[in-house]
Amino acid sequence: MSVSIHATEKALLKVFSNDFAFSIPAYQRPYAWTKDQASELLTDLLSFLGDGSEAVTDANPYFLGSIVLIKSEDAPKADVVDGQQRLTTLTILLSVLRNLFSEKNASKLTKYIYQEGDEFEGTSDCYRLKLRERDEEFFRDYVQCENGLDKLLKLDTFQLSDSQKNIKANASYFLDQLGKLSEQQRSRFSHYLMTCCFLVVVSTPDLDSAYRIFSILNARGLDLTLSDFLKSEVIGKIDQSQQDKYTRIWETEEEDLGREKFQELFAHIRMIDRKAKPRKTALKEFREDILPKIEPQKFIDEVLKPYSDALEIINTANYQSDKDADKINCLLRWLNQIDNFDWVAPAILYFSKNRQTPSKLIQFFTDIERLAAGLLILRADINDRIGRYAKLLTAIEENADLYALESPLQLTPQEINRIIKTLDGDVYLIKRIRQYVLLRLDSALSEGEASYDYSVITVEHVLPQNPSAGSKWLQWFPDDEERLQHVHRIGNLALLSRNKNAEAQNYDFDKKKEKYFVSKKGICPFVLTTQVLQQSEWTPAVIEQRQEDCLESLRKIWRL
Repeated sequence: MSVSIHATEKALLKVFSNDFAFSIPAYQRPYAWTKDQASELLTDLLSFLGDGSEAVTDANPYFLGSIVLIKSEDAPKADVVDGQQRLTTLTILLSVLRNLFSEKNASKLTKYIYQEGDEFEGTSDCYRLKLRERDEEFFRDYVQCENGLDKLLKLDTFQLSDSQKNIKANASYFLDQLGKLSEQQRSRFSHYLMTCCFLVVVSTPDLDSAYRIFSILNARGLDLTLSDFLKSEVIGKIDQSQQDKYTRIWETEEEDLGREKFQELFAHIRMIDRKAKPRKTALKEFREDILPKIEPQKFIDEVLKPYSDALEIINTANYQSDKDADKINCLLRWLNQIDNFDWVAPAILYFSKNRQTPSKLIQFFTDIERLAAGLLILRADINDRIGRYAKLLTAIEENADLYALESPLQLTPQEINRIIKTLDGDVYLIKRIRQYVLLRLDSALSEGEASYDYSVITVEHVLPQNPSAGSKWLQWFPDDEERLQHVHRIGNLALLSRNKNAEAQNYDFDKKKEKYFVSKKGICPFVLTTQVLQQSEWTPAVIEQRQEDCLESLRKIWRL
């Protein structure tokens, strides 16, 4: 079924008119614009208007951006999907202007804040903007009502919520700045604001379409997210007596995870449930395929909260237990260095089921790090990874033996052979895997005691890629073909905790050790690099032995 979408540029006098009755849905976040945003808006508006030497109609128009609404064509009711910050701030601005004007001009601005009903038109008295329920009464009494601003400025800020503090602060700022203008200047500014300032109003009657439009218009990830829509969808279906309780649980989990990771959580929940790549918008999948299968309270109690708690521990590697916590957290830190997060969904599911059993966790995370690292080394694409982890999710749900040879958690003999072949080849040329493999190897060689919290870590050749003519390197490697067989393999690689120095890379071996492979304090933080420093020469035989030793260590790490 096709959905009609309308996008029209409108001056503010047409936005704050009987054509629209704006309402902020419950899933929206609180009003969050601070004085910084309010100041930027007013400064821009005054700058575009100019100093008064030209007519308002000749001033540069000002574009306020777009708003996205859920609205039918034949009714003014409009739920604001995107744009509540601007609409709220503009309403505060209009209220401040009304407060500063003499009675005659003040009454002219009221019509943009308040719609007076008309029995012949079938309209009723209402405010043009209705904030979400928690702030609706406050905004009406202290901003939209005439003389409300005088009461607002007398309120004790410490007794207000964050959104109410922002409303008060921005109203106070507008009053201070606009109060410096003459009545004539304020009149000119009001004329400009209502006739030369424009919004693009995008409207659709369908929530899913509105969400897609919002996602496209806000690719930078601004105010609203999938989780906000779902919050309204889920909590709105809970008995009203329980809504505050579950709202607190939801918002606490979001605060603990952080907004970005909380949004990511829903991608993992979707994967755990659907076990496949998305085939619809995420909102549609949740509304049609996931949420109908579970009561809203159970979704929060049995899915959202335990999965959120699991994700927080997985992300921070902060598992706490009397037994094996350090080992589990070490594995989590390695997993978090994998260049994708497809492994996270099965990790969440397994952790939430076995949180109180460290022995199970250490066995599982040992093997899922092995699997994730193996898929990384094999450069498995997203389809292969999703397919593999989907099978693993099913196995976890069915309580299958995850450590049987045929389990999706285990690498197959064919995969193991391919991994060994890759590790025994030109690892340096595979940029995606080389640092992970070498750091994992270095950690094993240091018996897990190495720390890798350096701002820069680089992979360096010992034997240079292009040795200088007449150098010792060419005496050790006179044959170009033989040199190329060794140069990019693990046996010839080391780690540095600083950026590369192009000039130093071609130093002869002794000078390179002295000047390049140690820090200015004479310290080398990597076991792999210390091994190099202990060598007196760097010949093909040395590289071959080191290659063999490193490969054997990697085979032990990942049971290859």
